[in-house]
Amino acid sequence: MPEPTPQVGVVVLTQGTRPDDLERGIRSVLAQTGVVLDVVVVGNGWQPEGLPAGVRGLGLPENVGIPAGRNRGADEVSGEYIFFLDDDAFLPDAGFLESCVALVGADPGVGLVQPRLTDPTGEPAPRRWIPRIRKGDARDSGDVFSCLEAAVFLPRHVFDATGGWASPFFYAHEGIELAWRVWDQGKRAWYAGNLEAHHPVVIQTRHPEYYRLNARNRVWLARRNLPLPLIPLYVGAWTGVQILRWRRQRAALGAWFGGWREGWRTNPGERRPLRWSTVWRMARAGRPPVI
Repeated sequence: MPEPTPQVGVVVLTQGTRPDDLERGIRSVLAQTGVVLDVVVVGNGWQPEGLPAGVRGLGLPENVGIPAGRNRGADEVSGEYIFFLDDDAFLPDAGFLESCVALVGADPGVGLVQPRLTDPTGEPAPRRWIPRIRKGDARDSGDVFSCLEAAVFLPRHVFDATGGWASPFFYAHEGIELAWRVWDQGKRAWYAGNLEAHHPVVIQTRHPEYYRLNARNRVWLARRNLPLPLIPLYVGAWTGVQILRWRRQRAALGAWFGGWREGWRTNPGERRPLRWSTVWRMARAGRPPVI
């Protein structure tokens, strides 16, 4: 008997402001071979319309934020695997999802796959798109401890065990928490340099509240996920990094410290600290969760 075709639930998130990009992304998903698809387009504060046959729309009455919007979509799709795609990203290879399935099938220790992101116009990709300290060649694969959320693939049971994306974050750093919680299951987040997804090079600060949410969520990330002794070490390290990075941008640094204070004063949501064994595994793999 032949093995059943793998089923992949696909969540495409959009605010409806990039219709041409959204159409391109959906087409690239529907072109995938070797898998059975269950696709939902989540409209964050928008009702998706004019979708192709076989693609469902889920309109949310208001913009609940990026991670919460993805979670709402995850509740709507089925399959042994789940794939998240932003509306300005797309898949140039029709065998992409089948390759992701084969990757985790060959190595069950892999619990999350992030592909190499490239700009479709050929503009050089920023170094931050390689989610590791020692960047090296973008085509080199390896373990990572965060992910760029534009295109992320996981076995469904692994995603469910993480508790999903960090809904309170709204925007920024939810990919770090997701990767950490994959590691806490005894699995690894994997950067697949041999797999490719397209995404335009954009300036992070295009989001008006980038600096505030960047800082608030960095503190929340620590408070939600780290053993108590590591919280001040992690937040302290990143505070030093940002002071050095933006020391000549007084307005940016002021907004960042406003978010930093908010991170300590407000409720970050559910706390699920990493096990010390996970901290040790991450340290042995090259990045203890204090940097």
